[in-house]
Formats: sequence, structure tokens, C-alpha cells
Amino acid sequence: MKKKYNISVEATLEVIGGKWKCVILCHLTHGKKRTSELKRLMPGITQKMLTQQLRELEDDGIINRITYNQVPPKVEYELSEYGWSLKSILDALCAWGEQHIIKEYGDKYAVLEDSILNK
Repeated sequence: MKKKYNISVEATLEVIGGKWKCVILCHLTHGKKRTSELKRLMPGITQKMLTQQLRELEDDGIINRITYNQVPPKVEYELSEYGWSLKSILDALCAWGEQHIIKEYGDKYAVLEDSILNK
């Protein structure tokens, strides 16, 4: 039986919803990342949760997992072509978040970490 949605945004949130998926995707808009790089960029996420979120995004075709045949093994993640179709949504979420921070705190740099994503 096919799944039924009451409104199409449910389908979007099913794929990119939750606390971490959009954060992962925003980091990947800046290029390929190894799991350890993502973990460092997202200190609040557990290794288990990161692995789970990456698997789900890969299963949904949003990211590609690239395995290099070397010792020790090297794995990188990148946005798939389908994943890149989310860029305008991710940009809009970031822009809204920045405006919200300014509204709530006055100065975005008072609460935003120093990161390439916050320039």
C-alpha cells in the first residue's frame, strides 16, 4: 500500500526532518566530508546518531557515500545530484535562522559559533 500524506511538506520533513539532517546537509554544501570532520563540526551529535543520519540520507538518495579502496579505509560523504536540489531550501532555512537569532538576541555573533557556515 502506498503511503498517504495530508500535505506535501510531510514528505520533505520525512527525508530532512529532525535535529541533525539539515545541519549535515548544510556542511556538505561546502564539499565532501569524512565522518570525523562532520563529528568535529557538530560536537553535539553522538557518533551513533551521526552514523544513523548519514545512512538514512544515503538510503533516501540525498547523499553519496564514497569508499576509497586503501588502508586504512577512507570514506567521504557528498551531496548527490538529488541532494543538491535541496540547496535553496537549506539556504532559506539558514537565512530565516539568522533573522530569528537577530530578532531574539540582537547580535547573531553573540550566539553563533565561529564557523565557515556563519560568515
